[in-house]
Amino acid sequence: QVQLVESGGGLVQPGGSLRLSCAASGITFSRFSSYNMGWYRQAPGKQRELVAAISSDGFTNYVDSVKGRFTISRDNVKKTVSLQMNSLKPEDTAVYLCNARYVSLDRWGQGTQVTVSS
Repeated sequence: QVQLVESGGGLVQPGGSLRLSCAASGITFSRFSSYNMGWYRQAPGKQRELVAAISSDGFTNYVDSVKGRFTISRDNVKKTVSLQMNSLKPEDTAVYLCNARYVSLDRWGQGTQVTVSS
């Protein structure tokens, strides 16, 4: 059974950068390569939103508010998906969660806190 563990969150000043990583375990890299992966975020009092996604074929999409600042990537051999976040803004503050989807599979990690504040 696949498990997802996020890391890399923390406190950063506006304009700074963070790199989030999501590691999958309990599956082969071949199976991981077939998953569509995404990073979501949830801020207090707000709905969870999709920040960035990368398909099994490597196609990416981003929410408008992070385009040009965030980059999602995956390493199928290492079974990881990363989110490079640059030019961070206070409104990026949220818990960031990793998601894996494939057919009936819809798995979430526990999340990692990102706080952007001076």
